[in-house]
Amino acid sequence: MPDRTDRQPAAAAGALRRALAWQVEAGADEAIGERPVDRLAPATDGGARRAAAPQPDAPPAGPPGRAPAEPQHRTGPVPRPAHAPALEPATAAVRLESTGETVASARESARRAETLDALRDAVAAFDGCGLKKTAMNTVFADGAPGGRLMLIGEAPGAEEDRQGKPFVGASGQLLDKMLAAIGLSRETDAYITNIVFWRPPGNREPSAAETAVCRPFLERHIELKNPDVLVFLGGPSAKTLLNRTEGITRMRGRWFDYRTPDMIEAGGDPVPAMPLFHPAYLLRSPLNKREAWRDLLAIRERLDALAAERES
Repeated sequence: MPDRTDRQPAAAAGALRRALAWQVEAGADEAIGERPVDRLAPATDGGARRAAAPQPDAPPAGPPGRAPAEPQHRTGPVPRPAHAPALEPATAAVRLESTGETVASARESARRAETLDALRDAVAAFDGCGLKKTAMNTVFADGAPGGRLMLIGEAPGAEEDRQGKPFVGASGQLLDKMLAAIGLSRETDAYITNIVFWRPPGNREPSAAETAVCRPFLERHIELKNPDVLVFLGGPSAKTLLNRTEGITRMRGRWFDYRTPDMIEAGGDPVPAMPLFHPAYLLRSPLNKREAWRDLLAIRERLDALAAERES
């Protein structure tokens, strides 16, 4: 009969590795202290804890002749105010004005770029987005600059931040398989980017201000790339560029006409665009791959139709 005790250490080690991988993927990829401190450990004999936590400063002495009050130890979470204090109108106005100036600076810098390489340099030199301060690399684009298909996701993840390329983690591997299923590849047919160029801490969703600052570069990116078909990967990408409020389940599989403000001003033709489930969502919800497959077939059909029109 096999000894189950031999399996327990291996199982515990595997659970720890999976927990660590989950924390790294969530953005907890740096240690704050050299020694771990278990602040939830129960007290041992004498009131000492398993790992000593920093002690608060001693309370100020009271009036002469009176014993100092005993410190009150909380056993539950520290209560927070029911409502966060609202910004003063003047402070809010300053922040809005500052964001507007930053967006204007980004738009001016983006318009000066005449090539994709020049735009890449402009994005790398831009310091107006706070995400750049916490990111390891600027994640501009990947794939074939001359490809007919342009795909736009939300934001770089941990692996993308390390490598400086979009969609290189698990969701990127699934995206490559999705493209291959309709006879396309990243190397020859598809060009991939995101609505922001730096990883948000902890893989959180980019804020409205962060998206607004990066948007002029993204719009210029689309103009310079000039794809035959645009694909918005996920709800945030579709909502941002189409200026819509519906969720991805309502928008996916539908064709939209997309033009940047400069394209509208110049009277340029719209680019056919379709929202598609994000590969990361499909990894969590594989039952939706059926709908994604239908959308991929529609995208391939549109590409073939455009190619036929060009040849005729």
